[in-house]
Amino acid sequence: MTEPKLVVVLISLVEFPATTSSFIPCWPQTHADIETPPTHIMASLTLTPLFHSPTFLSSNTNTHTVTKKLSFPSPTRRRLLVNGKEYRSRRRSLVLRRSAVDDVPVLDPPPPPPPDSSESDKTELIASLKLKLLSAVSGLNRGLAANTDDLQKADAAAKELEAVGGPVDLSVGLDRLQGKWRLLYSSAFSSRTLGGNRPGPPTGRLLPITLGQVFQRIDILSKDFDNIAELELGVPWPLPPVEVTATLAHKFELIGSSNIKIIFEKTTVKTTGNLSQLPPLELPRFPDALRPPSDTRSGEFEVTYLDNDTRITRGDRGELRVFVIT
Repeated sequence: MTEPKLVVVLISLVEFPATTSSFIPCWPQTHADIETPPTHIMASLTLTPLFHSPTFLSSNTNTHTVTKKLSFPSPTRRRLLVNGKEYRSRRRSLVLRRSAVDDVPVLDPPPPPPPDSSESDKTELIASLKLKLLSAVSGLNRGLAANTDDLQKADAAAKELEAVGGPVDLSVGLDRLQGKWRLLYSSAFSSRTLGGNRPGPPTGRLLPITLGQVFQRIDILSKDFDNIAELELGVPWPLPPVEVTATLAHKFELIGSSNIKIIFEKTTVKTTGNLSQLPPLELPRFPDALRPPSDTRSGEFEVTYLDNDTRITRGDRGELRVFVIT
């Protein structure tokens, strides 16, 4: 009976400093690897990030493979006697896999995308058309000095701006109406009356009334809509002219997406200048029986253009008005 033989294989691993590394033995394939070991060993170093940050890491940093030349001491032979037979062992080459958490590159956030060229071109075009409209209505004394040619130029410039700006939707942007707006131009004033296309006192020699600045004050919370006009009333010489501010108070409501309906409430006159200490005077209203079927002090208009500082409206009687925010 053959005696059982005990075979012992000794594997000696090269020790490295304690890290998060894992070692996988790479066994020599030929006899030459055992008998004539090299003085250095090539090791494959694979860097695998343990986490991915969508903010700092790009998508092409999943795995980096770097091959480095690592120097090791020359392998030594060891003798081992088992059952009278001699066995030799040597140090084995290794494949090093290292999780390189500390070596993960941190990338800067990507730069913001460039602005859309089409939006930039539209902004420049709107600014140019606004300047064209302001040039067309300037010098017309809010429309009192406008002739037929002036009316046509102002209307054409307004239509160009309205076409580029697109339709106005106040159902989602009513807050843009908030504030005090100054009237630059009204086509209705070309009729030479303060009422425009509605009844109102004439300007000129018949009545010594000079129109100053005209404003619209809009409060979207209280629904107040006030038309404010600064007037200068002539008086017999040698008395100085009387300066007054007339306020026509209205309430407003939104109809559809861009139409505004105003309902007249009262008229208040307040002296300014040298007579500013006088209290305001509220003018009496006509009795309902004496009012005309259609109240000319109430009306409806459409907002055809609106941005942060410019507003264009067209009234129910065809009048064009241009405002700027104060």
